[in-house]
Amino acid sequence: MKFTVDKHEKYIVLKLNESKLNSIVTPQLKSELILINTEGQRNIILDLSQVKFADSSGLSSLLVGHRLCKNATGSFILAGLNDAVSRLIAISQLDNVLTIVPTAEEGVDLIFMEEIEKELKKEAR
Repeated sequence: MKFTVDKHEKYIVLKLNESKLNSIVTPQLKSELILINTEGQRNIILDLSQVKFADSSGLSSLLVGHRLCKNATGSFILAGLNDAVSRLIAISQLDNVLTIVPTAEEGVDLIFMEEIEKELKKEAR
């Protein structure tokens, strides 16, 4: 699996440099997501701008990422979806579950907004 990792203090951007998110790539992606999560990162932006095709195993890996981040009170954000992948997510009704933004930069903004909200809620207690 070809990918790049861009680590920051509050989040990590994982860019998948594959054209297909299928059963060949999925086990490695799940492993990487679990590894990132166990390292203490709770906010993950998965940049899928290079991905042109996804199947059910690909969707499964997205749900793993979502669950890991949610359990760590973080955010799992998908960015850069093309039409085919976006349609598959919509048909599977996962667009109601997953957080999707047009670009990784918008994902970063969303994470910072959510982090500020969490801090404000802590202070309000």
